[in-house]
Amino acid sequence: MGREMMEDRPEAGNMERGPEAERSLDDPSLFINREISWLRFNQRVLEEAMGDHPLLERVKFLAICGSNLDEFYMARVPGLYRQAEKGALEPSPDGLSPQEQLDLIKREVDRLNAEYAKVWKERMLPDLAKAGVRIHRMEDLSDGQRARLREYFERDLFPILTPMAIDAGHPFPFLSGLAINIAATLRDGSGHEHLARIKVPSGLFPRFVSVDGARATGGQEIDLVPMEDLVMANLDMLFTGMEVVSAYPFRVTRDAEIEIELDDASDLLTAVEEGVESRRIGEPTRLEVSADMPDPMVSFLASKLDLPMDLIYRTSAPLGLVDLWQLHGIRRPDLLDAPFLPYVPRELSGEASILDNVCRRDIVLYHPYDSFQPVAAMIKQAAVDPDVLAIKITLYRVDRQSPIVEALMEARRHGKAVAAVLELKAKFDETNNILWARQMERAGVHVTYGMVDIKVHAKMCLIVRRGRGGLVRICHLSSGNYNCQTARTYGDLGYITCDKEIAADVSDLFNALTGYSHRERYRKLLVSPHGIRQGMMERIEREIERHRTHGDGYMAFKLNALVDKGIIEALYRASMAGVRIDLNVRGLCSLRPGIKGVSDNITVTSIVGRFLEHARIFYFHNGGDEEMLLGSSDMMPRNLNRRVEVLFPVRDGRLRKAIKENILDVHLRDNVKARRLLPDGTYERVAPKEGEGPLNSQAWLLEHRGIWHG
Repeated sequence: MGREMMEDRPEAGNMERGPEAERSLDDPSLFINREISWLRFNQRVLEEAMGDHPLLERVKFLAICGSNLDEFYMARVPGLYRQAEKGALEPSPDGLSPQEQLDLIKREVDRLNAEYAKVWKERMLPDLAKAGVRIHRMEDLSDGQRARLREYFERDLFPILTPMAIDAGHPFPFLSGLAINIAATLRDGSGHEHLARIKVPSGLFPRFVSVDGARATGGQEIDLVPMEDLVMANLDMLFTGMEVVSAYPFRVTRDAEIEIELDDASDLLTAVEEGVESRRIGEPTRLEVSADMPDPMVSFLASKLDLPMDLIYRTSAPLGLVDLWQLHGIRRPDLLDAPFLPYVPRELSGEASILDNVCRRDIVLYHPYDSFQPVAAMIKQAAVDPDVLAIKITLYRVDRQSPIVEALMEARRHGKAVAAVLELKAKFDETNNILWARQMERAGVHVTYGMVDIKVHAKMCLIVRRGRGGLVRICHLSSGNYNCQTARTYGDLGYITCDKEIAADVSDLFNALTGYSHRERYRKLLVSPHGIRQGMMERIEREIERHRTHGDGYMAFKLNALVDKGIIEALYRASMAGVRIDLNVRGLCSLRPGIKGVSDNITVTSIVGRFLEHARIFYFHNGGDEEMLLGSSDMMPRNLNRRVEVLFPVRDGRLRKAIKENILDVHLRDNVKARRLLPDGTYERVAPKEGEGPLNSQAWLLEHRGIWHG
């Protein structure tokens, strides 16, 4: 699509415009605030909850809205508050102060919460009821149903609940992050009122309890009640002799950033473990309360948590929307996406050894359209293959039951040299990674934990094998994690190659990660910190120079986030020189497209659909000598400056063409799930042009899976 798209646009051949611009690229108005961009991504997720997906998939999208906001208040808002109190380390590219950003966040989240409540009440609850999944309030149930639930409460819940009084003799209790609590007002026989808190059980108990006593997983028709409703309806059993005057649910979010402190006697694993434990008592960052909670009670809770009013949120939607994932687990295939069989390339299928086949030609895998199982199978075969001498791998987010980690430990039992660079600091996966680190170490795997201040986010595996002509190095490089579960829903590109120069680079990078080797530049890989930024800048400038001479400059990027100021300014310079640029950015985007004289040669679209768009593709037309990079890095300061990331070239021209035409261009032509970013930072749906049929890129890729293998 790239060259053809350029020829369709009247400005594509404009060679007169140079990089000189009257407008400074330091102008803050040229940048969209990253926090607001993130919240507008959540708006696009919410639109999917109102879209044409099967009903329980729509519920899933609302659950994702909730989990995204939870993470936002655990990871992003705390940093802004620290900056507001202590001063920002560096100004935001958009010029907003930390407090101004917090004020904007408050308004935007209040609006989102109102929309969540509306979607839940006016669309999902009625649609669920029509489908036979009825969610009730306790007061709406029959006497018999309430009696059965009371029996369940007394038998299974009452013994584990711990009501906690709040008064002079009972200090305000500690409130766990993300747990639902109930604030109850009680009246004694003398007419005096008292306050108590009850933590709603979670984890081993479902958020939605079946009215008939079964868990909400089976049956064509099911009646459910929220756990907090069940607890509030039976508070009299917890406060014998007291009158329950009122009860309201609330929920606290806490700062999840962990501090890692190392001294001469400690190691990174222990330090991360201690940091994860400290997360439990992080500072409160948000208080969510039911819409009808009285103001005095809200003020009391806020004062005890030392939270300002701009971190208090009233909502009539269920607290903890993330718990709606439970409904997605109901066994109703008619309300879920239709399953499909992922494609397996012929080189990776059949009874023949995968290791014998993968070096015949480079192989690209686009998950979940392509199966991830061959990757796991390749590592499993390597574990027992007598010709394999060593396996090296980076691990960031790993399955809780990982066949790949099991294969690494099996490889050690077969005498292979096995090294795993395991990133202990992968946010919210630290505990799981610590468990795997200990298991692998006990199995004899050489486990390296990465660096204290830099995360290892690169995704690569190296298998060293004896061949007829000597040692062969098989490389698997990817945009996604070695995680069989997420590979079913994340759109990620994997690449298998035995290219000698790439393999040499991968070997050198592993040596740098596990030892003291150091390289500034690699043969074919771009490696951050520093290397990716420099490499991207060089290629953007090359495209500018090419366009000045020949007028055919074109770039197309697909990535998750574009917020780095330096990269954005380089893209602005390219646009001002006349280079056409198509960007498909799933989430955060601080670049403003369509600004006359600055970015009017740039288009930005975002796709939110059945699968999470997670691939990174960087295409440079380069006068017909096309270059394409794939890999793990987004264009964010953290990826470019504070992480080990890898971008690798697609050197096989056949595959480069297939990825361009059958993956990248298909996503860029999406006119069903795509939204177009406007200069003011808002998004509009892309509609088919006159004479153009609808194209849902994810649906097209499902129908044509395997087409990019040639």
